[in-house]
Amino acid sequence: MQRTPHDVAVAKPAVPGPVAPATSAPTPVPAPVAASAAPQIQLIPASAAGALDAAEEAVDLLLESGRAPGEVLVITTGEQHPWAAHELSFGDTAYWAQHDAGDDVFYAEATSASRAASRPVVVVAVNGGSAAAVAEALPLAHARAGALLIVCGDPQQINSVLGAGV
Repeated sequence: MQRTPHDVAVAKPAVPGPVAPATSAPTPVPAPVAASAAPQIQLIPASAAGALDAAEEAVDLLLESGRAPGEVLVITTGEQHPWAAHELSFGDTAYWAQHDAGDDVFYAEATSASRAASRPVVVVAVNGGSAAAVAEALPLAHARAGALLIVCGDPQQINSVLGAGV
């Protein structure tokens, strides 16, 4: 019970304070829903050069543990994943049709990840790219992750974008 009032107090500043009490709006309902909808975040420390390999290992472990391939989205902040580069060679339409089919792991570059739908698990390889691209990709990945966000990269850079203690 102590957590609910704390969650509500945290949620109230996002909504105009004087309006919510005056209308007697049921503010406790949205706060627990939002709190329970937040994905778990896991950080795998890796250099930019090793982030893609770390992401591949994470995907392998997810699949070995029973995750369905269609539940996983992988986003790269630097160079495209080789699978994405290969599939894009067949054209943009065919590439995104595979995404829409949702039956396999999908790999997207950060610049096009906003087009990707949410999936239960999102893995981000912080394998380069500008600081602005990383700062844009991580919140987007967080929003796309239903249950779990795995970020592979430099912990200091990731924590500065997603918040300390990730």
